[in-house]
Amino acid sequence: MTPIRGELLQGTLDLLVLKTLAWGPRHGYGIARWLEDTTDDALQIAEGSLYPALYRMEGRGWIEASWGKSELGKRIKVYALTDVGRAQLKNESAQWTHFSAAVARVMATS
Repeated sequence: MTPIRGELLQGTLDLLVLKTLAWGPRHGYGIARWLEDTTDDALQIAEGSLYPALYRMEGRGWIEASWGKSELGKRIKVYALTDVGRAQLKNESAQWTHFSAAVARVMATS
């Protein structure tokens, strides 16, 4: 399948990252890989988009970062969802559901 254009992804990146972290803490590459794997590569997150989003969400208190070690023993930054982030995920999920239903109604018209 053709990857989704960046402009479409840009408005949903926070929601996608929050949802990914709802499954458990991950490092940046792990977040990107989980999204790619889950969507059969339809969503491909560039580092230039992901890391600024992670820093922004950390600044808002939605996620927190800590240092860990990779499987290879390298030092990595691991991100986890906070309670504030769980509330934000709930809010953004409701907005996405409302928005996507509205778009679906438009697309169903003939």
